[in-house]
Amino acid sequence: MKRPDTFVVGAFKSGTTALYEYLRAHPQIFMCVPKEPMYFGADLTPRYRRMTEQEYLALFADAQPGQRAGEASPWYLYSHSAPAEIAHFAPDARIIVMLRNPVDVMHAQHGQLVFNRREDITDFAAALEAEPARRRGERIPGDAIRPEALYYRHSVHFAEQLRRWLDVFGRERVHVIVFDDFVADPRTAYRGVLEFLGVDPDVQIDFAVHNPSQQARSRLLQRLVFAPPRPLRGLYGRLRRLGLAHRLRDVLVSFNSRRSRRPAMDPQLRRRLVEELAPQVRELGELIGRDLSAWSRP
Repeated sequence: MKRPDTFVVGAFKSGTTALYEYLRAHPQIFMCVPKEPMYFGADLTPRYRRMTEQEYLALFADAQPGQRAGEASPWYLYSHSAPAEIAHFAPDARIIVMLRNPVDVMHAQHGQLVFNRREDITDFAAALEAEPARRRGERIPGDAIRPEALYYRHSVHFAEQLRRWLDVFGRERVHVIVFDDFVADPRTAYRGVLEFLGVDPDVQIDFAVHNPSQQARSRLLQRLVFAPPRPLRGLYGRLRRLGLAHRLRDVLVSFNSRRSRRPAMDPQLRRRLVEELAPQVRELGELIGRDLSAWSRP
């Protein structure tokens, strides 16, 4: 059975969905369903239950000879153990890392968790204040399937996280995309990824918008889809590897969603966060050889 050799990590819901869909549209690339199987990362909390190796490999059973096979689990970037686990499992793997302004990542991450009914503090500033208590195991919502997703500040230590991947795979097998470039010129960013993967870079695809900011119509239905009752979570864990189950889930989510602009961050809060994270942004820029100073301007 074919093993994956392409992994998209990082950006935490910001860009990875779009890149996953763009890669999936390429005839020389097979991207599995679900997008985020989260098989690796023994130090991460499983969403429902961790797949067996046989179940994980079955996700790639339909990959054709000659196709690159891949998946896109953004939280691998956060994991300490995922790089070594993947290197052991797929020694020739290539890693694609999407990086975004950490202030925007925290805000988007909070909005996504509220949308998924896994965050019960709907005010972003209050959620940030709760992080120290949550890291002590306190104030964790009952529907928080992955508590570490609530560690907003801790989840955006990108220089430290990226360095783990570079140490394991080397720079020649880690392709870094800056989210700003991906948004400004997705065709050029996509072509760079295809060249990195060694597939035809001239394939034409539809660069549609994926995973826009949304709001749930029914909280009850949203809770059932994203935060099922505990007795059902084992069943969800078994179903999540089935393509039909994911298509049904996507239909339900689409039916229950409406486009909505994410509430703007308080300007004073943003200024404080930008100043607080400026040293990390500078370190990340030095690591990837890129001027990221725009991220440190309010």
